[in-house]
Parts: sequence; structure tokens; C-alpha cells
Amino acid sequence: QVQLVESGGGLVQAGGSLRLSCAASGSIASINDMNWYRQAPGKKRELVTTITSGGNTNYADSVRGRFTISRDNAKNTMYLQMSSLKPEDTAVYYCNADVRRVGVFIRSKYWGQGTQVTVSS
Repeated sequence: QVQLVESGGGLVQAGGSLRLSCAASGSIASINDMNWYRQAPGKKRELVTTITSGGNTNYADSVRGRFTISRDNAKNTMYLQMSSLKPEDTAVYYCNADVRRVGVFIRSKYWGQGTQVTVSS
């Protein structure tokens, strides 16, 4: 099986910074795209940013220039550096990864349990 575990969430004042981590573990053969999603209360889950296995990135307009996604393929870990945080960034942040398990031909998407980020004004 595969597990994704997020860490690094918390409470921060507007204008502050946080760094989230997402560690993947289990019988992993390879990981393709890795993503950060977020879901604010009463809203749909939205894609925040994506990073490919080759390091190409894409960002939602709302976070571009403030958030930076990165990954360490040797550690099967992804990071999200969040700066200039705003109250509207408050949400549960989820990591998501496209994983091929050892001995399995097809890829599957896995989710972490989520980590709360709260930005106070």
C-alpha cells in the first residue's frame, strides 16, 4: 500500500510564511505528478499547484508568485513553501500523487489526510 503524510500546517498571521511537507511511503515504484489541493470551509476542493517528476511546475493564479512547490525524488517527498499568506489562503491542504506501485502495471492517485492552514488577519 501507499501512504501520503502531510505536515507543517498551523496558525500564522497574514503576511507570514509556512512550509508544508508531503512524504510518500510504501511499495512505490515511481511517482509521476504530485499536487497540492486545498479546501476552504463551504468551498470545493481546488488545485493549488502541480509538479511533474521532471520538476515542471504549474500554479493557480491565486498563489502564483507567493507559493513555491518542490520535490525530492530520492525521498519521495514534496514541499510547499507558502509566503505572503493571506486570510483567504485558510484551508485544509491536501497532497495528492500519481503513483505506480511495485509489481503493479497501472498508476493510481493517492491522497494525504490533510493539514490545516489558518491565516489570521
